[in-house]
Amino acid sequence: VYLETYGCQMNVNDAAIAWAILQSSGYARARALSEVEITSVFLPRREKAEQAIWNRLQHLKALKARRLQARLPLHIGILGCMAERLKEKILHREKLVDIVAGPDAYRDLPRLLAVAESGQQAANVLLSLEETYADILPVQTSAGGATAFVSIMRGCDNMCSYCIVPFTRGRERSRPIASILQEVKMLSDQGVKEVTLLGQNVNSFRDMSEVQFQSAAPAVLSRGFSTVYKPKPGGLRFAHLLDQVSRIDPEMRIRFTSPHPKDFPDEASVLQLIQERHNICKQLHLPAQSGSTRVLEAMRRGYTREAYLELVQHVRDSIPGVSLSSDFIAGFCGETEEDHQQTVSLLREVRYNVGFLFAYSMREKTRAYHRLQDDVPADVKRRRLEELIAVFREEAARANGAVVGSSQVVLVEGPSKRSPSELCGRNDGNIKVIFPDAEVEDAAGEALVRVQPGDYVLVKVTSASSQTLKGVPLCRTSLSRSAGC
Repeated sequence: VYLETYGCQMNVNDAAIAWAILQSSGYARARALSEVEITSVFLPRREKAEQAIWNRLQHLKALKARRLQARLPLHIGILGCMAERLKEKILHREKLVDIVAGPDAYRDLPRLLAVAESGQQAANVLLSLEETYADILPVQTSAGGATAFVSIMRGCDNMCSYCIVPFTRGRERSRPIASILQEVKMLSDQGVKEVTLLGQNVNSFRDMSEVQFQSAAPAVLSRGFSTVYKPKPGGLRFAHLLDQVSRIDPEMRIRFTSPHPKDFPDEASVLQLIQERHNICKQLHLPAQSGSTRVLEAMRRGYTREAYLELVQHVRDSIPGVSLSSDFIAGFCGETEEDHQQTVSLLREVRYNVGFLFAYSMREKTRAYHRLQDDVPADVKRRRLEELIAVFREEAARANGAVVGSSQVVLVEGPSKRSPSELCGRNDGNIKVIFPDAEVEDAAGEALVRVQPGDYVLVKVTSASSQTLKGVPLCRTSLSRSAGC
């Protein structure tokens, strides 16, 4: 089986789950498409990723025909959100795809493959209210990597009007904490140095797997924050999980994404943990989507501009030096030029270190598709997006420039893409750092060592741009040692 992964980080984790299931059923992993004997599988969700899939399928069409003539059939499958959303279109479009499996159907892959090998198309896109794959330890697809993703929950209940996720990944449900800790411990034993806890809304996590967990108090939202669903009572919350995960390995960095701004006011203990624990990264993703309260209401985000800015200030007061990232959508339904300028001003006021900015693209099944008009012209969307990107880069360059002259602990990922004489890694704030590949002192200062992927290196920052820091390596170090200093 050969697997290609497109789209979001959740798909990367889903790929690891699919590998585990297929491996336990006797399938071997092909390292290249030329080695494939059985199937090729893809996992996309976002529109650009979906278009890449359609293009890729056309490239595979000729290969499939040649293999069929040689009596070595190639079976092609599509997994994940796109499979769930476009089942009929995928199966009927030129009859090229043999297997379609939604995000809750990976356990069914061996059966689907068997059906495909008999010459029939096979599909399962049923969504589940319980499936979390809690008993499956994912097989990492990048063997020897320093970083890994761990899914802590699946689905989403927020029902933002632009978002397809609740319809493609189903309702929100959390993994038992015990299974998450087992997976993180396994990754630590394998030498992984950084784990990112994944979920559509990680800070609404609640483990209800044990009876005694169900007596906890319900969440309480602060002024300016609301939700379209009734807050759930009971369960072990995200702060408890974060506490337990951070204790497994003091030399393993912990990140998480994506939280929802509305769920932070009730989770003040999360901010306290980030401030206190040296291995929980001082970095937060706070997806704003818009700077206009009117647009935020149309998006059903559950907060106002003012409440969001109060949260940002609270975060910065609680975690000095925190790195902030965010998502923004340009040209949402009904967005006026004044709304757009409010988003521009939010970018300037907050000054994010990292940003993900997109032009709005309406998706079928969403509330916006049924209730709103996609009335912002495409050229206006492009212009507004370009303005947002320009302002973001300007402010990010200023934010990143503030660390020039400081020393940053960098987790080395490997050679820089632009120069084999340089190494690349990320600092605590998840910002890319480039530095020369040179021998440095070890942590004890007793010998010179060559830095390897997975090492922590202390780097003095000499310059900064909107996306990258550059510096000189000082020594190889550890999280515990750098925290002590």
